[in-house]
Amino acid sequence: MNDTLRSPSRQQIFPPMDREAELDRLSLKLRNASGVGMQVLSLLGSQADGLLDMLPTSVRSGLEKATAAALEQSFNAAAASRGGRLGDGSDWLTRAITIGTGAAGGFGGLPSAMAELPVTTTIILRAIQSIADEHGFDPAKPEVRAACLRVFAAAGPLDGDDDLDLSFLTLRMTVTGASIKSLISKIAPRLAIPLGQKLAAQSVPVLGAAAGAATNYAFTSYYQDVARVQFGLLRLAEQTGESPESLTADLKRRLA
Repeated sequence: MNDTLRSPSRQQIFPPMDREAELDRLSLKLRNASGVGMQVLSLLGSQADGLLDMLPTSVRSGLEKATAAALEQSFNAAAASRGGRLGDGSDWLTRAITIGTGAAGGFGGLPSAMAELPVTTTIILRAIQSIADEHGFDPAKPEVRAACLRVFAAAGPLDGDDDLDLSFLTLRMTVTGASIKSLISKIAPRLAIPLGQKLAAQSVPVLGAAAGAATNYAFTSYYQDVARVQFGLLRLAEQTGESPESLTADLKRRLA
């Protein structure tokens, strides 16, 4: 890893890792990431594809734009929150907070769920930045912040597709304002689908608040796991001298 990307709080050298054992560990984490999401679908008695059909046409057509707006707001807000008095919380604390925002968003149906969207996205992105720091990367660096953002390019927790697309792991880290907008434009269409599923779950009559809490828990734990896979892979690339693309290809073979 380039020294300029190191986190000031993580200057120590990480102990050497066994390449094969680490790839096995990361593949297992990625495979299990959607487990909670499948439980949420069981709670709702629905299929992931069916959730999107529950949304009004106007909402479905505006999902990509709303997702891009949420990502743009969150990109700066998450970083700013880490610079203040609010320290990094544990995984469970972050999940507890998003459970609360999800319940509040689902309580008022679709309008409140739409308003809650950028708030929860910011909280999750801030947690991803904390995981970057945990792996020795400095979340204040634009390149690392971009890497945090691209975690959202992974399939959502309600996807349930065994043929995982790992192309998000090899998206290049970008640094300029224009390239961040370009990165968001690439991520938004992919993230719009799982966020649409989340909004639909929160709009379920009577179950809205409970579904909002459950889906937010699933989303938060899922993206935390995906972030640990991505930054674990980058740290392994530093130690072995291999490219992330090569390690990703090996990871995909294990998933297959």
